[in-house]
Amino acid sequence: MFLLLDIQNITKSFGAMKALKNISINLKEGSCFGLIGPNGAGKSTLMKIIVGIIQSDSGNIYSKNLKKDIGYVPQEICLEENVSALHNLIFFGKLYNLKGKALQHRAEEILTYVGLSERKKDKVKTFSGGMKRRLNIGCGLMNKPRLIIMDEPTVGIDPQSRNYILNMIRHMKKENRTILYSTHYIEEAEKICDEVAFIDKGIMIQQNKMEDLLRNHAIPAIYFKLKEPHTELMDIESFGTVQAYKSGFVISTNNPMQTMENMIQISKEKSFVFEHFELIQPRLEDVFFKLTGTELRA
Repeated sequence: MFLLLDIQNITKSFGAMKALKNISINLKEGSCFGLIGPNGAGKSTLMKIIVGIIQSDSGNIYSKNLKKDIGYVPQEICLEENVSALHNLIFFGKLYNLKGKALQHRAEEILTYVGLSERKKDKVKTFSGGMKRRLNIGCGLMNKPRLIIMDEPTVGIDPQSRNYILNMIRHMKKENRTILYSTHYIEEAEKICDEVAFIDKGIMIQQNKMEDLLRNHAIPAIYFKLKEPHTELMDIESFGTVQAYKSGFVISTNNPMQTMENMIQISKEKSFVFEHFELIQPRLEDVFFKLTGTELRA
């Protein structure tokens, strides 16, 4: 993989509010880079700077002659509701200077790609939210881009449409396309991203490969729930860090298997009765919590 896009020290303010503070990331060809953070973290601002909608106050963006090879999928659905899916794609194709048979062919190709061929003549206002999201993505793909900028493309849609979109992204990676994918749904990033960056309040918290983040920051844990409260529960604090979680508790420990054995032994001695008892594998959400001290806000 070679470096496709290099973003260095981007800063942007809106009046007294600093939306981005010295943000630097780099994207490698054929990968999916996840930009993870809560609403208002600065993700959309960064993406609009990359595609040239707004200008940064300072910093630089270096690319391999990508201006004509970028596809942008904004968070807001940018479709004309009173015309068909086909005519929406034709409109966006003309913006990319596609004409005649090439334009028609590409529009039909995209309709198949986003799973809307059978609805191509229907007005967009009759579509579900998930169908609109898929068509919105299709409009950003009309120019066969090498780099696709996708800003929260699955907000407010059903699980079936979400899975369809995630599968589309997997297919794009196989085609050696590069995706910059922003989301506050951390489980999506776990499924499709090769590398991720955490951003919060305009500040880059951490950037690394997915497996490296999990290895360096996430600690295995044990989740358990007792059938009845027990007054001697706090004896287990010697096993690791204990935190209340849902209707039970989580123990974070570097030696989970030994800890599980110890807990089973103490449950026999103290008459604990487990309603639920399982090993929890490290997750990206745990890393975000560790680095920021907060859960990923919606």
